[in-house]
Amino acid sequence: MGTVERREAPEESVTERSAGRRGHEAPDRDIPARERAGESARGQRQVPYRPLWVEEPARRRRMPDPVRTAAVRAVLIIAVTLIQAMVAFLCAMAESWPAFPMVISSVASTVVATWAVVDVWVTRQVWKQRYGVVSEPSSTARSLRRERRSHRRQERAALREQERIRRRGGAGQLSHS
Repeated sequence: MGTVERREAPEESVTERSAGRRGHEAPDRDIPARERAGESARGQRQVPYRPLWVEEPARRRRMPDPVRTAAVRAVLIIAVTLIQAMVAFLCAMAESWPAFPMVISSVASTVVATWAVVDVWVTRQVWKQRYGVVSEPSSTARSLRRERRSHRRQERAALREQERIRRRGGAGQLSHS
């Protein structure tokens, strides 16, 4: 069952989908019917094939690449910062000499981790602004544009009419009599 079928029928349970996928026959047509029924050529009973997992459709859309990159970077920096803070705390409790440098570096790492989180947020907003939002003008902007267009059309039509009269050779005369 492909992704399209799963999206069309989200109310199906996992067991119904996996049973529907397997059907009554094994997907391999070259296996003799006796072996498909669970018996081997020697008459031994085989365990029926069961997939290890059943794919579920994604609940949310995947993050854009730049945002995902920034998020991974932020998670790694935060993890290193937490480890550094824990080591600084343990060194301070043990009254070891690296306690002071570790505390100072933990403070600096906290600043960097905060910057990384802000970077994720800014990258996400920039991506949304550039690619994610379909801009639709408001009704007032649309009506103003429509009015300007019709005004320009009328001006062009009047200019064409003046040009046509001028080409005919008359200064506004209607007939040649």
